[in-house]
Amino acid sequence: MTDEYDGNVTVGGPPQTRVLGDLTLTKVAVGPMDNNAYFLRCRHTGDVLLIDAAHSPDVLLGVLDGDSLQRIVTTHQHADHWQALPEVIAATGAPVAVHPEDAEPLPITTFEPLVEGDEVAVGDCRLSVIHLVGHTPGSIALLYQGDDRKHLFTGDSLFPGGHGLTTRPEDHLSLMDDLEEKIFGRLPDDTWFYPGHGGDSTLGAERPNLVEWRERGW
Repeated sequence: MTDEYDGNVTVGGPPQTRVLGDLTLTKVAVGPMDNNAYFLRCRHTGDVLLIDAAHSPDVLLGVLDGDSLQRIVTTHQHADHWQALPEVIAATGAPVAVHPEDAEPLPITTFEPLVEGDEVAVGDCRLSVIHLVGHTPGSIALLYQGDDRKHLFTGDSLFPGGHGLTTRPEDHLSLMDDLEEKIFGRLPDDTWFYPGHGGDSTLGAERPNLVEWRERGW
């Protein structure tokens, strides 16, 4: 992993890149809601996966720089995470993958369904799908095993400081249950996670706050 990467990107600023074993990650911030988009390039085949075509298709296509976009994964249904989909699809022909419960609002006619336990391919590499219910019914995270640690792409289901907003108490409890069971209960502290907005963190840095998150109720 490159020493320069810290995960703090800004809209209009340069992307940041790091090597995650057989994948190269490029993170870029786009749009008025400061969304993160993540490009994962297989170092063996050159194929690319885009996580959240959030906004600013010209910026995203510039980062892609003519490489083969194998697939676009949309982490959840909220519109700030898919505004650039029509233009990126038109330019690349890449299929979109999303959980079926979050597919309906997207501006697409077909999609590849992703559910708990599925794997997403990018070249020779594989990422595991984790379904996290609460921020939306079909929110997903993607987990990749790098050379020296695990890497988790969480959409709006997990940020430094808590999970994304939920609208009902039962959604908050559902998301906390899923985070504690599927994420904090299974993955080590050095797991680095990449959220849908803002900077990154590790599970170890956030783990001491789980009780507080559950009690505050949102």
